[in-house]
Amino acid sequence: MAQLMRAPTICFNPKLFPKHTRNRMALNANNMTSSLNNNTNNRKLPILLFDIMDTIVRDPFYHDIPAFFRMSFKELIECKHPTAWIEFENGVINEEELAGKFFKDGRPFDLEGLKNCMRRGYSYIDGIEQLLQALKQNNYEMHAFTNYPIWYKIIEDKLNISNYLSWTFCSCIYGKRKPDPYFYLAVVEHLKVDPVSCIFIDDRIKNVEAAVGIGITGLHFKNPDLLRQDLERLGVDISIDGHVSENQLKPAEGQT
Repeated sequence: MAQLMRAPTICFNPKLFPKHTRNRMALNANNMTSSLNNNTNNRKLPILLFDIMDTIVRDPFYHDIPAFFRMSFKELIECKHPTAWIEFENGVINEEELAGKFFKDGRPFDLEGLKNCMRRGYSYIDGIEQLLQALKQNNYEMHAFTNYPIWYKIIEDKLNISNYLSWTFCSCIYGKRKPDPYFYLAVVEHLKVDPVSCIFIDDRIKNVEAAVGIGITGLHFKNPDLLRQDLERLGVDISIDGHVSENQLKPAEGQT
């Protein structure tokens, strides 16, 4: 089963923050928690926060992009600039600036060709769209919470992910990337809910651990079937048209 991680109260990992800021942040978080409690009465909870790449959408970076450059993945990692993509994800540079520094040696390449390669590589992870459909039908509020550049619009144009969730929390808009705890705090502040009213799903365990560090329930994504099981275990309704899901029909372990 996918790994479930939960923190029942807001507790900051002391390694995440400098000592002189921890007390101030704890106070701010506590004030935020008390002030937001009154805003959840008429809202269906939990709110679901989804990572996008390799959680909902296949990431073309590991296979398609090296092939586009006629390189192995190892060769691509050795040649590319160490921070250019991160800067692009944070919205610090635009795509033209990315093209100028994507490679350490500044070599030119076909930017439009790269974008088209990525477009072709984007597809839903097998089984995840059906799960999103069920959650949407049951009126759960869902948001993208992703490290990605402005090219998230290419994903949207191809896959229409906004049919299921909102592209609310993208690193290129906020100028922050997971697992920066300040990004997570910005999310719950924007949503005006307690952290414990959110479930965060991501394929990277360090991002899940950061969510748990501020009190969000975290699920380490491995595949849609295990995610479905864990969401049901947390009480999330994934029935469709009044029918229980296949997992809900299975007897509990030890029962016949």
